Amino acid sequence: MRAVVSVYRKEGVEILAKTLEKLGYEILSTGGTAEYLKRKGIKVREISTVTGFPEIMEGRVKTLHPVIHGGILYRDWVKEDRENANRLGILPIDVVVVNLYPFEEMMREDLGEKELMEFIDIGGPALIRAGAKNFFRVTVVVDPEDYSWVARKLEKGELSQEDRIFLAQKAFSHTAYYDSVIAQHLRKLMDQEQELKELTLPMKLVRKLRYGENPHQKAWLYTNPFEDIGIAKAELLQGKEMSYNNYLDADSASRIVLEFPNDPVCAIVKHNNPCGVAVGKDSAEAFIRAFEADPQSAFGGIVAFNDTVTKETAEKLTSVFLEVVIAPHYEDEALDILSRRKNLRVLRLYGITSFYEIRKISGGFLLQEEDTLLNNQFETVTSRKPTEREKEDLLFAWKVCKYVKSNAIVIVKDKRTLGVGSGQVSRIDSLRCAIEKALRYGYDLKGSVFASEAFLPFRDSVDLAHRVGISAIVQPGGSIRDKEVIKAAEEFSISMVFTKTRHFRH
Repeated sequence: MRAVVSVYRKEGVEILAKTLEKLGYEILSTGGTAEYLKRKGIKVREISTVTGFPEIMEGRVKTLHPVIHGGILYRDWVKEDRENANRLGILPIDVVVVNLYPFEEMMREDLGEKELMEFIDIGGPALIRAGAKNFFRVTVVVDPEDYSWVARKLEKGELSQEDRIFLAQKAFSHTAYYDSVIAQHLRKLMDQEQELKELTLPMKLVRKLRYGENPHQKAWLYTNPFEDIGIAKAELLQGKEMSYNNYLDADSASRIVLEFPNDPVCAIVKHNNPCGVAVGKDSAEAFIRAFEADPQSAFGGIVAFNDTVTKETAEKLTSVFLEVVIAPHYEDEALDILSRRKNLRVLRLYGITSFYEIRKISGGFLLQEEDTLLNNQFETVTSRKPTEREKEDLLFAWKVCKYVKSNAIVIVKDKRTLGVGSGQVSRIDSLRCAIEKALRYGYDLKGSVFASEAFLPFRDSVDLAHRVGISAIVQPGGSIRDKEVIKAAEEFSISMVFTKTRHFRH
């Protein structure tokens, strides 16, 4: 019996190697792995003495040889394989233990591209794939976490074909992930815009979640190696593990506050829609203003800040029931106060990045770039131009509107949302919802503004806005009835600006 053991990460491989030696396996190895196993007192045979060919090109070629791959791919139930092996002196290899050069880790180092390319493993994936292909006879191990249980089952003679199939599946997933990281890095390196006919995206499991959107749905959290920061990689400082829905809401809330780099902003999100967003002189005031915008919806919400959570902020946060708090920084006293709420999840967010947005449809997937565009160059299309205060509120509303489910309407006054209308199948109904929420909590809409993430198809929204005192509107424009809508705004001396971009969020 023979085993090939050739690993980059060597810690712990002696657990499996000692068991193989004890069971009578001849262990074939290369370079650093062979030296490591020898230091652990394990007898090893250098692969070059089996192939009769030295390692060449600084180790680029060492296992790519018919004696090795023939031994792995050998099928003892096929007559021709037996005859070829006997004629050529090829001995079967029964176990393959391999992990790969750390391309993913090294691409984060400050290496030249030629230097980085040396961390693309060639022989390793070939060994892994050969072993996985021949799982009927060969055991392939790529994950150090599997060393112990594989060793235990081998020693007891209990390693089943089902175990080998599981290990083979894991092996193919490992090499597919590895290749997808390399492919995406090269795409990023070349800043390539051309569509690829075949695409794989790398994902690495963090953990299984308790359940998905509903208790009957299974769910998992995976990370993207090309995004070093983001909600998936935020630090959980206290509280229960994040749920599937927590992650969705936390991502939306974080993206909203990070749209505002210059002012302390708080965003409260519920069911993936903002229910309150506000600027304050500090995080405490921002939270109070955001919470008071819609206190009923904020109950049990997800709260994000773009500024330090202070002791005063923490005292305000613990006065209401919340699911998650997210911020880049916390005062020590604030963390002490928040710890009184044992189930409150507290996250430290280091920022966000963008990648592809992927959505499942029956029979396939939809892939798009994330919506990172924000057009701040407004064009005034009415004779009355917005005042400076209205300009600030229009920009604030436009930024928030980007994160509201379509049809989306956001009413703002003094850099605080007063009403949010989302998810309605007609735009006028979204505006009605936003107005109703604002009036429910006693807000005076005179002098407020509203943003619509897509064009206003009729003048009815302008008519309704005038009746409640809204004085300025921001929308993309582009409707066949733009003239009619602009005329309505002119009638009521409402200032209207066009962005010429839209932000649908289905």
